[in-house]
Amino acid sequence: MTTRSVGPKGQVVIPKHMREALALKAGVEVIFELREKEIIIKKPKINDNYAEYFITTASAKLKKPVNIKELLEDEVNERAGLC
Repeated sequence: MTTRSVGPKGQVVIPKHMREALALKAGVEVIFELREKEIIIKKPKINDNYAEYFITTASAKLKKPVNIKELLEDEVNERAGLC
C-alpha cells in the first residue's frame, strides 16, 4: 500500500509505478468514483470509437479535424503510384 498527502488544492500525485501500470500520462483522463468511504480512480473504458474518445480528451490536439479515411486513401494511392 502506498500513501500520499493531499496538497493545498486537493491534489494527490499518483505513484509512478501505478501510472506506468495503467499507462497514465499527462493529459490522460481518469474517472473518479466514490464508493462509501473510498475514492476509486480508473481509466475510462473505450467501448466504441477510439477516435471519438481521443477527440474528447483534454490532451493537446490538432488545430483542425483530419479525415483519416481520406488520409489513408491518399497514402494507398501514392504508394501505388496513382498520384
